[in-house]
Amino acid sequence: MKTTHVKRAFKYRFYPTDAQAAELSRTFGCVRKVYNLALAARTEAWTRQERVNYNQTSAMLTAWKKTEELAYLNEVSSVPLQQALRHLQTAFTNFFGKRAKYPRFKSRKKSRKSAEYTTSAFRFRDGSLTLAKMAEPLDVVWSRPLPEGASPSTVTVSQDAAGRWFVSLLCEDPSVKPLPATSAAVGIDVGLDHLLTLSTGEKIANPRHERRDRTRLAKAQRQLARKARGDGANRAKARRKAAEVYARITDRRRDHLHKLTTRLVRENQTIVIEDLTVRNMVKNRSLARAISDAAWSEFRSMLEYKAQWYGREVIAIDRWFPSSRLCSTCGTLQDKMPLNVRTWTCDCGTTHDRDVNAAKNILAVGLTASVCGAGVRPQRSTPGGQSAMKQKTPRREP
Repeated sequence: MKTTHVKRAFKYRFYPTDAQAAELSRTFGCVRKVYNLALAARTEAWTRQERVNYNQTSAMLTAWKKTEELAYLNEVSSVPLQQALRHLQTAFTNFFGKRAKYPRFKSRKKSRKSAEYTTSAFRFRDGSLTLAKMAEPLDVVWSRPLPEGASPSTVTVSQDAAGRWFVSLLCEDPSVKPLPATSAAVGIDVGLDHLLTLSTGEKIANPRHERRDRTRLAKAQRQLARKARGDGANRAKARRKAAEVYARITDRRRDHLHKLTTRLVRENQTIVIEDLTVRNMVKNRSLARAISDAAWSEFRSMLEYKAQWYGREVIAIDRWFPSSRLCSTCGTLQDKMPLNVRTWTCDCGTTHDRDVNAAKNILAVGLTASVCGAGVRPQRSTPGGQSAMKQKTPRREP
């Protein structure tokens, strides 16, 4: 039987020379231009109730390069431009499959700066990575080793808002294999006071990464607000300082979530979570910042793909299940459960911690629904990959 390996992206920071930075910046601009041109052409055809596929946009790209106005597209590698057309094709496939919204145009200021190279457009030998149109290899900081004998199938170069450069290598990772099966199962209740409460009674504190750096962030934002919009260099410098604070917050949050989700997947065969509607919950202006900082959607996404890697199961229960109001001992349902009530006593005499009780109920209904096949939503099914989550209002951020 043929063994299939998981394809995994390994991301590293690198420091380009001035010439490499200029070449990559030109490539980013050309990728964005080609994507927008192709999207405009497909949108125009869509209004005529016609469909344009990847092959047709590829032919359009060849024609665009021959025009005087777009001749500069010939100055960069053609591979990232073709990959941009493939990404657009994927976006339309997801749209027609009702898995995503209609593709949007890429903005020069707001869109992610990136370019994807396939094997014909880069050379990787002995830990040295050289991209097309470049004479020297990239100065990559190899912070962790690639899998032994790994040969990258694609290389994605990007630059974030803080000005940092990254390269992501997609390789097959033979070390990612299903873990030995276990009978352990856990229910998880997410919150703001505690990031997670497990059915085992364990409570995991909410690090509140954004709040820790709120003073630095506010100062950087004030400095940016003082710069006139036409004040080019000074405004760009202030914008980058604010972006650096955001990047620090994001990096710490992602690192914490990675460690947490890896631990949960390794320790449990089945993980049951709530199907919360984060998109609706962040509309609450008093809680939006705290909910976004908790990153519940990112937590769920990490859980799901790691569970798939290691042969585990993630179950999402129905959004309307009254996990907090149901006694996990006798099954009595309370009429009301105000948010300020953190502990309560059931008629059967059992005193509950609100969050632990909810986690126990989540686990119980998840395991029951998994057996009977009802009320379970293990995967996202709404457009754009967003979860349709249970609409509950957490406590106000202190």
